[in-house]
Amino acid sequence: MGGSCAQRRPARRPQVLFPFLLPLFYRALCEPIRYSIPEELAEGSVVGNLAKDLGLGVLEVSARKLRVSAEKLLFKVDAESGDLLVKDRIDREQICKERRICELQLEAVVENPLNIFHIIVVVEDINDHAPQFDKDEINLEISESVSPGVGTILDLAKDPDISMNSLSKYQLSPNEYFSLVVKDNPDGGKYPELVLKKTLDRETQSAHYLVLTALDGGVPPRSGTAQIRILVVDANDNPPVFSQDVYRVSLGEDSPPGTSVLMVSASDKDEGFNAEITYSFFGVDDKVQHVFSLDSATGSIRTQQPLDFEDVERYTVDVEAKDRGSLSARCKVIIEILDENDNNPEITITSLSDEILEDSRPGMVVALFKTRDRDSRENGEVTCNLSRYVPFQIHSSSNNYYKLVTDGTLDREQTPEYNVTITATDKGKPPLSSSITITLHITDVNDNAPVFQQSAYLVHVPENNPPGASIAQVSASDPDLGPNGHVSYSIVASDLEPRALSSYVSVSAQSGVVFAQRAFDHEQLRAFELTLQARDQGSPALSANVSLRVLVGDRNDNAPRVLYPTLGPDGSALFDTVPRAAPPDTLNKDSSSVVLASILTPSVEADKKAFKQSARDFVDT
Repeated sequence: MGGSCAQRRPARRPQVLFPFLLPLFYRALCEPIRYSIPEELAEGSVVGNLAKDLGLGVLEVSARKLRVSAEKLLFKVDAESGDLLVKDRIDREQICKERRICELQLEAVVENPLNIFHIIVVVEDINDHAPQFDKDEINLEISESVSPGVGTILDLAKDPDISMNSLSKYQLSPNEYFSLVVKDNPDGGKYPELVLKKTLDRETQSAHYLVLTALDGGVPPRSGTAQIRILVVDANDNPPVFSQDVYRVSLGEDSPPGTSVLMVSASDKDEGFNAEITYSFFGVDDKVQHVFSLDSATGSIRTQQPLDFEDVERYTVDVEAKDRGSLSARCKVIIEILDENDNNPEITITSLSDEILEDSRPGMVVALFKTRDRDSRENGEVTCNLSRYVPFQIHSSSNNYYKLVTDGTLDREQTPEYNVTITATDKGKPPLSSSITITLHITDVNDNAPVFQQSAYLVHVPENNPPGASIAQVSASDPDLGPNGHVSYSIVASDLEPRALSSYVSVSAQSGVVFAQRAFDHEQLRAFELTLQARDQGSPALSANVSLRVLVGDRNDNAPRVLYPTLGPDGSALFDTVPRAAPPDTLNKDSSSVVLASILTPSVEADKKAFKQSARDFVDT
């Protein structure tokens, strides 16, 4: 189930890693930070300066949001000093049970940039438990026919402490009939045996009272006691004998209740009543007795409840065979539980970026997550993948931690968010899997310039238009968000005189509507061209230009004028203008001049030329 340090794939583009982050980067991948503390430290006790060990300054503790996470949060980080502090009571015996090495796995998370570091806190044992017997009184019956040297196994004492603080030895109160021998169990423990030193005589003394003391190896040692009451009886001089000292069996965790585990068997050389044997569990916890049953007559052991490898991997129980004369023997039964692939992998998101810029380069970490599978071996080995193509990729970190990083070009205008499904699958047969979907929102950057709806604009405006009237509207769109997509308009060039431009036209910065600032006169201004610009509010801003050509149309707004041709000194035709009331096409001749009158409009230049030619022809004739 454990993870390993994965070799990083070379990035497709060069990436800059700030020098002060290098030690953090490699430590986050492979090397855990280790601390060692005794159990039962007071709340607020300092474990170590985590910030210093991570290479962080005091100001970075708060700025980078240094924190720790674990399944059960027993520690916290001081936001001012960066010290790792004890947050809750740490009882090694409760947390680690009988494990020799008690290690607590933590993860330290920092942001800006986002990363994770692994911490191991070793909890050292203190001598906070005294040895204790299951019963305060041990009642024995020993036949007076038992020979010196025969032993009777006594109840065990238990001490949850470990190493030198655990159970060390037993002592027996001084007496002339019995001595104490401490023997080794097959599993490494020790048990006391009461050995007869001198033949008993029921008629002389029918009962003996002793004190059994269990001591641990602490300094000073702690102890527990049990009273031994021995009743002397007659004639049963052969204790039962098991066929094996240790019975071993393997059992799948999917075995249903009622499954036969094994059968223990003991024999007794005595005959009749003294050879009748009954079986019972000895010194077994109530929890184990709920899981297994033992037939007192046959020695058959069966399951009573479903088994769970993830809860208990192995059961070690003692079975006692006792004859009717209270002579007994004990054997050990070791039941190994075999793992089945009955747990789906679990995915936990530990950190998720709330802002992913659309111009982010490949390889940027956007999420951290971890997996856990309570099964063992291949049933607990997990691989992760993305269920469909998205521009992201999973990188394995360590200890079943993973990074979700960008792996392609992001375009908010095309895809503003991604629903990314992460699937974790174990290697069991058949495999089990689970999935989790996270939503990643893409943040806009100003990567689109405004675009006009037309490549160029042409408008016709009749002359004598009212000043202030709208003569055209240009429109540009920008798919970016917020200020990046907010467009304003302006006139940036024109073929009009720069000083006269503002007196002819203007444009609304908000709407793109072009206004005439004055009435246009076709005889003076027939066409002009403007260059308009659409500009967004990004930083830096992006813009686009478009041409707007304005044609001023003619209206019949000029009265006709009468031209009278005369001969000049050089014989060329000259024209005099007379009021419109003069009748057209009137010929007046006198001794000095010939006059030809016609009504013309100054807007028709061709008419002028034609009329001048007619006048010359008339004079010539």
